[in-house]
Amino acid sequence: MKNKRALWSLTLAVLLGLAAVWVALHWLRSQPAAAIKQIVVMASDISLGQRIAPEMVRLADWPAANVPAGAFTDPAKLAGRVARANMLRGEPLSEARLAPSGTLGGLSALIAEGRRAITVRVNDVVGVAGFALPGNFVDILVHTKDDSTERTNAPDISKIVLERILVLAVAQEVNRDETKPRVVNAVTLEVTPAQAEALDLARSVGTLSLVLRNQIDPAPAATGGATKRSLLALADTPPAAPPKAAAAPRPVRPAAPPQRACVGVINGVHSAQECFP
Repeated sequence: MKNKRALWSLTLAVLLGLAAVWVALHWLRSQPAAAIKQIVVMASDISLGQRIAPEMVRLADWPAANVPAGAFTDPAKLAGRVARANMLRGEPLSEARLAPSGTLGGLSALIAEGRRAITVRVNDVVGVAGFALPGNFVDILVHTKDDSTERTNAPDISKIVLERILVLAVAQEVNRDETKPRVVNAVTLEVTPAQAEALDLARSVGTLSLVLRNQIDPAPAATGGATKRSLLALADTPPAAPPKAAAAPRPVRPAAPPQRACVGVINGVHSAQECFP
């Protein structure tokens, strides 16, 4: 009797399981199929400034609702294009990640439209101890003689002449994924034509230093420059005296009662003292 009940229970469980599977399959078949679109993705890793060869890309299925803006569907259109950023295998290609058509490979592909690249000589001190890496922003500081005054002996002055200048390359490296400092002897900067002229003049009339700045700080440095006079004036400024503590109030003594005139009175064997106001 017990075996028969167990057999019926097992049979019922199997039938219910089959019914659940049939319902699930019927529901899945009734759902609309997700639209798939083929787009071009990287078949291998590529570095910025590198030209794209046909074997570096391939077609891959991608959900049509999530296709990146500017994605490509024809690998033939990418032959000879230059990458403007490092890309990894499987990453979809878009127009924003590539240099304009006709651009040659190398550093020229990284220069923004209307900009120029200029290289300045640096050392371990000028180059911010190697922390000025590609992709960082720096200010340019020049130390020279202040010829704007009419004095015979022009004073020395240090002044920030260019701000928020993009570092394109250090030595011959343009990799922006590197974070380890590198001490090099040359740094290539991206500037406007007017800034290129100012930078060329600055390095011919004085010595240059790079000042590393925050990546997301756009605020200009409104300074008048530092001279020997201003530096010594700053050093000779005495520190502000601490505020004096308020004197503790003196305790108020109670006033002494006024003295009155008193006389002694003798009456027989008794004596007394009487005072007059």
